[in-house]
This record gives sequence, C-alpha cells and structure tokens, in this order.
Amino acid sequence: MAFDPLRRALLTGLAGAGLLALAPRQSPAATGLAVREIADGVFVFQGVSEMATPKNHGAVANLGFVVGREAVAAIDSGGSLVEGLALLAAIRATTDRPVRFLVATHMHPDHIFGNAAFRDAGATIVGHRNLPRALAARGDHYLKSYRRQLGEELMKGIEIVLPSMLVEDRLEIDLGGRVLELRAWEAAHTDNDVTIYDVSSKVLFAGDLVFLGHVPTLDGSLLGWMRQIPQLAAIPARAVVAGHGEAPADWPAALDPQLRYFGVLAGDLRQAIAAGTPLAKAVKTAGRAERDAWKLFDEYNERNATAAYAELEWE
Repeated sequence: MAFDPLRRALLTGLAGAGLLALAPRQSPAATGLAVREIADGVFVFQGVSEMATPKNHGAVANLGFVVGREAVAAIDSGGSLVEGLALLAAIRATTDRPVRFLVATHMHPDHIFGNAAFRDAGATIVGHRNLPRALAARGDHYLKSYRRQLGEELMKGIEIVLPSMLVEDRLEIDLGGRVLELRAWEAAHTDNDVTIYDVSSKVLFAGDLVFLGHVPTLDGSLLGWMRQIPQLAAIPARAVVAGHGEAPADWPAALDPQLRYFGVLAGDLRQAIAAGTPLAKAVKTAGRAERDAWKLFDEYNERNATAAYAELEWE
C-alpha cells in the first residue's frame, strides 16, 4: 500500500492525536488505528465521543473488522480517507488474509468517508438497500458540510463511494468458517441501518442503532426505532459494539440507557403536543431530564426533538 506525502502527514497527525498504534521505526504502511481484539478474530477501534473536528481528525465513530479463515470483513471505514487507510493498515498488521468486504452500517460521514480506501484495496462495499438513494440525495451536502467542519486538508481524497452489494432484508457473508449475519432495518436512526452479527463470537456490530454515553441522534424515525428495539434485543449476542461509546458492552443491557432517553423525549413531546405547545417552544424543554446522562446532549437533543415532534404530531 503506497502512501503519498499528504497521507503520510495526516497519518502522523492521527498518531499525534493518539489514534494510531505506532511501534519504533515502523514505516507508515505498517501503522494502523489502535484496535483491540475483543473476541477471537474480532477487532474494534473506539472513536472519541466528540463532534468531528480537525483535532480529532473526524475519528468519532466505532469501527471494526472480523477475521475468518479465508478473508476479512471490515465494519465502517471512518470519517476520512486517512482513517480508512489507517483501519486498512491495522488489518494488514493483523493478518495477510484479503479484505473481501466492507460493510457500511449507514450513510453518515463519520462511518463512510473512508470507503475509497477499501474500494481501492479490492473490497466489495456492502450496504442497506436504501443506502445508494440516501447517498445520492445527501452526498454532496455531506462533502460540503464536512469540508467546513474538518478543513480542506483532511477532506482531500474523500469520495462518496456507493455499495455494490445490497442487503435487501437479510444477507450472510462467509469469511471461511465464519459467517456474518447482516440485517437491513426499517427507518430508525436512519432509513438505511444495517447490523452485523458474528455467529462465531456472538458479537453484534449495531452501528448507530445503539449509542452509549454519546446521546442518540435521530435522522430517521423515533417511533420506528422504538418499535424495532425488541427485535434488536432478540439477537442472541453476548456483546455489542455500538456506533459510538464504550465498546464492547453487555447485550442487551446496552439498550437500556437509550430506551430511557427515548421514553422521556417521546413523553415530553406528546405532553407538549396535547397541550398545544408550539414546536419552537417544545423542543427547548423536551428530554431535558436526560441532559446529565449523555455527552453531546446540547449539540443534538433539540435536533432530535424537532424531528420527533413532527413525527409524533401525526400519530
């Protein structure tokens, strides 16, 4: 894997931010994200629970990969091409088996902006049946908004890379004696969420259907999300890798905090709607009892309340 001067400089920046594992005298091609093995053949990088900034290089989401006898599948590629390359380097440092798949859990930039690194490495990009349409609609906006957020240097080389394999409902990926069960969900966090369940280790990669510590963010359907949580909880996992926050975590107990948040948010909004409280006023107080329980609450709660108010108004 060749590294041009820009990629070399940005990887050095990731190392300085504590996001890369570097051994003395390692070449840049041998560096990689600081991943942990959480089960046999299952590796995770835990992003920081912060807004994406130049300082953290947009590395705010949890990423991972699973190693089978014959091949590797990566789960999400991160918030920049540089992070994608660093995840690929971490895989190369772990195994020489080919990276055959990259599964995108959903459309948000912090999970898919490194996709080009895996496409260029020959991996098949896998995503929800709705992902191509969602990225076609929002891709240009994501590129513009993240350019303002992260700056020109970190945005260099980032492309909107569409999946070439779609999960219509359920799909199995065999890595050689190791099966990953992929499931496409109805509208919840987004309308294009996919989960990945490793049958061998009983580890579930839930993407942003599960948040821990970082307040959940709503870009799909609050009612749909709440309605599907029992189905999500029924997956026979022993541990979960959430899209953001502590990884791994116990399953299904990891769902409890966000269930509580959703209940408070929905309850407050239903009460406001019944009282005739206008949206602009209702979103200022809805869910406020949960403020101290979550990071980034002030950044996202009003946005969540605004989206949920419009949905609950038509119950």
